[in-house]
Amino acid sequence: MSANGNLVEVENLTKRFAVKQGVFARGKTEVHAVEGINLTVRRGETLGIVGESGCGKSTTARLMLRLLDLTAGTVRFDGTDISTMSQRALRPLRREMQMIFQDPYSSLNPRKTVGQIVGAPFAIHGQKGAKTRVQELLETVGLSPEHYNRYPHEFSGGQRQRIGVARALALSPKLIVCDEPVSALDVSIQAQILNLLRNLQRDFNLTYVFISHDLSVIRQIADRIAVMYLGKIVELGDSESIYEHPKHPYTAALLSAVPRATSGGRERIVLSGDVPSPVDPPAACVFHPRCPRFHEGQCDVETPQLRELATGQSAACHYPLEKWPMTDDEIRQAEGAERVDRPHLEGTAHEL
Repeated sequence: MSANGNLVEVENLTKRFAVKQGVFARGKTEVHAVEGINLTVRRGETLGIVGESGCGKSTTARLMLRLLDLTAGTVRFDGTDISTMSQRALRPLRREMQMIFQDPYSSLNPRKTVGQIVGAPFAIHGQKGAKTRVQELLETVGLSPEHYNRYPHEFSGGQRQRIGVARALALSPKLIVCDEPVSALDVSIQAQILNLLRNLQRDFNLTYVFISHDLSVIRQIADRIAVMYLGKIVELGDSESIYEHPKHPYTAALLSAVPRATSGGRERIVLSGDVPSPVDPPAACVFHPRCPRFHEGQCDVETPQLRELATGQSAACHYPLEKWPMTDDEIRQAEGAERVDRPHLEGTAHEL
C-alpha cells in the first residue's frame, strides 16, 4: 500500500502508436497519443480528465489500468509498479481496478443475460455464490433482482449503464475508470447516474478517474481536474480553482464555450486554426499555434513545464492568465499584440 495516500502514481507516461504513412508510402510513423504525463490519483477522490476528442484522455486511463502497454514511463498502483507486469501477474490486481465504458449499448453482450454479464467477474476469478451476489449488486445500482434473467435489449440506456456499473462493482475494486459514462444518456438520466456514482463512492470508498468532454458534468463530480491537450496535461488543480481561476489559455477557451444562463461579462474566446496532428505535434508548447498569448522566440522554442502557479493549481504555460474572466477588450488586445506576423485562421472554439 502506498504510504503517501496516492492510489495511482504515473511518471513520464508515454504512449506512441505506429501507423503506416499512406497506401503507397513506405515505412511507418508514430502517433504521439500521450507524452510524458506525470499524475497522481489520491485514494478516495474523483480525478476528472477533460480535453478535446483525440487529446489522449482515454488512452491515459487505459494505460493506468495496463489495458495498453506503455511506450515509456512508470505506473504504480497501490504502491506496486505494474508498468512491465505480465498479464498473468496482473490478473490478481484486475479485481481492484475496473472500468465503466461510454456506450451502454455496445459494452454489454446482447447474447448474455444480465446475470451472466454481471456474474462474469466471479466466474473468471473462480468465486462462488455468484447469483446471490449479482442480485445484491442489481439492487445496489437501482435495478430489481428479477432482472437477473433478462437480456440487455430489454432495458433503457440508463438501465444498461446501471448494469455496467454493477459489473464494475462485482469484485469490490479500489479504482474505477469512468470513460464518459453519461455522454450517451439524456440529461435527466445523466443526473441519476452521477448521483448513483457519488453514493457508491461514499458507501464503498471508491476512487474514480472520470473522463468527460462535458465541463458541467466534470464540475459536479470531480475533486480535481486535469486538462489535456494533444497528449499532454496543460493544467491541473482542484475543481473550483480550475473553474473560477483558470491559468492556461486553453482552459479559459474551453470554459468560455460552456453555455451560461447569463453572460456575466464573460466573452467567448475563439481559437484560431485546428488541432495539430498528433503524428507531427508542434515543437515546444503544443498549444502555441492556436494560443492568443503566443510570444515568438519562447513559446515556439522552449517547452513549458507543469509548474505550481497557485495553491493546488499548476499549469504548463510561459504566460499564464492573471485574471479571469477576460473582457472583450483584453481578448482583442491579447490577440492583436501577441499574434503579430502570424496567420490568423478564422474558426470556432473547439467545445468539449
